[in-house]
Amino acid sequence: MNYPVAPTSHAMTSAPATAPARIVLEGVNKTFGAGEKNAGTVALKDVNLAVPDRAFVSLLGPSGCGKTTVLRIVNGLLAPDSGRVLISGAPPRPGPNMGFVFQSFRLIPWSTIRGNVEFALVDAIPDRAERRARADRYIELVGLSRFADAYPSELSGGMRQRVALARALAVEPDILLMDEPFASIDAQTRELMQMELMRLWSARKSVALFVTHSVDEAILLADQVVLMGPRPGRILEVIDVDLERPRWTYDVRAEKRFIELRAYLWDRIRTLVLNDPGSDFYGRNLGTGR
Repeated sequence: MNYPVAPTSHAMTSAPATAPARIVLEGVNKTFGAGEKNAGTVALKDVNLAVPDRAFVSLLGPSGCGKTTVLRIVNGLLAPDSGRVLISGAPPRPGPNMGFVFQSFRLIPWSTIRGNVEFALVDAIPDRAERRARADRYIELVGLSRFADAYPSELSGGMRQRVALARALAVEPDILLMDEPFASIDAQTRELMQMELMRLWSARKSVALFVTHSVDEAILLADQVVLMGPRPGRILEVIDVDLERPRWTYDVRAEKRFIELRAYLWDRIRTLVLNDPGSDFYGRNLGTGR
């Protein structure tokens, strides 16, 4: 199978002229576990990336390619060993302007679902009634209004992930970082949440950096897909997703362009995995589908 239209891609440190870069990584390197007798594990090597303002960008790639590490460095939870990171022209710093949805739920076990969401709003909204109204609105958004007074231990893993998403969204941050927020949600709810996330982002146009292993999800949500390669983590390509928005108004997966992008990205990821000596699938003959 040949791909009739090549993906639209651009230099990894450039952004469209009409949208200045909001997040910039220049020559970023990160190694874990290095010591006197241990070279450590290189997580990121010479990562260069510019995320335009008001853009939705998906980070896509095999396990172990450093996607989550990129998010943590952007948030300021991790410092790079070398290189430069700028958020709106300044070094990164965790705060209310930046929402983070982790792979782990990180909910307060002794607090109700409403209490968990309200907790994120204490500094932003001093008025208790207003704070509760905002929390309830986002709990409803993720479809958990009936469980607002329940505790995390009473919910399934997928429901707890939706609480974590509601908590991050409720702050209405300028930059939203999401680390596979829908991974533990059932397929039907996942599609609904994708639609709701697109609606919310479209209304506010905050910057979104979204980690996923799903090729379909990466294309569906993003303006740009950043393809990362494993061991050490590096950026291979940035592809513009030239599909019309809003994407919840039509069957985007049936579009010819979506099918082309999916085929191209899946072929690249499969090749990366099969040629990675550190992969469990290294050297296997799984066919190419061509």
